[in-house]
Amino acid sequence: MAEVQEPVFDTLLVVGPGLIGSSVLRRARARGNIARRLIAADSSPAVCARVRELDLADEATTNLAAAAAQADCVMLCVPVGAMGEVAAQVVPAMKSGAVLTDVGSTKVSVIEAIAPILRADVPYVPTHPMAGTEFSGPDAGLEHLFEDRWCLLTPLESTTQAALEAIRTLWERCGARLREMTPPHHDRVCAIVSHLPHLLAFTICGTADDLAAETRSEVLDLAASGFRDFTRIAASDPIMWRDIFLFNREALLEMLGRFMEDAQAMARAIRWGDEAYIVDKIERGRAIRKSLIENRQA
Repeated sequence: MAEVQEPVFDTLLVVGPGLIGSSVLRRARARGNIARRLIAADSSPAVCARVRELDLADEATTNLAAAAAQADCVMLCVPVGAMGEVAAQVVPAMKSGAVLTDVGSTKVSVIEAIAPILRADVPYVPTHPMAGTEFSGPDAGLEHLFEDRWCLLTPLESTTQAALEAIRTLWERCGARLREMTPPHHDRVCAIVSHLPHLLAFTICGTADDLAAETRSEVLDLAASGFRDFTRIAASDPIMWRDIFLFNREALLEMLGRFMEDAQAMARAIRWGDEAYIVDKIERGRAIRKSLIENRQA
């Protein structure tokens, strides 16, 4: 018989039950070992109503402060540009000793936005679960979204060991694999493995959309798998990605600059028929793909 695990928290509040937030709620609902009681909070009454219809939480409310006052853990799952504003509503209402965490895709900007609002008696554990789809909203969540995906933790000097261990356990019970790093290192890594690919996908789809009408029609009608993969990424939430691009601009622009240099080098190789250079780039790409498969990330 499987061992019954005590929940990590008595009451978990998820602020912003979109793709990530509602996936956490689904996992917690299904497993029962993350929190005894689940609360979802959102500024949209329609979102709260949908959470109730889907039975994702024991309570769904637009009153963030009242919800925060009940929680032993508050998880902020809102766009990174809204983290500071939302934290300002919930942190003053939180119980002493309750844990604050977030799932933002940029860490330096989120930490800087939340830092002025922090209380000494409310430990804060910044995280970033690297999982997702192109869909958004409460209906988009998946119980197994985080299975075998990385969740990056960027604890602060002020983060208590007890709070860090609790959040580590929460994500482990969501199925995630964990790694700790500093916030600046996180932002540089994510700029190349996540943010730049999304920027390129949005840009390539924009290029196709700008083509002459008859060519554009053929592009859309005859799209091969490579272009279809880009359009899947480009279907992602525009507000979320606008914020990520702007709030991680330095790291993203650095990686974009390096990519543009490599793209120019590839253009020269194609122009002058440098077969060795082209084959080397393709083989390196194949090796990266193989390593992703071996690491269960593809």
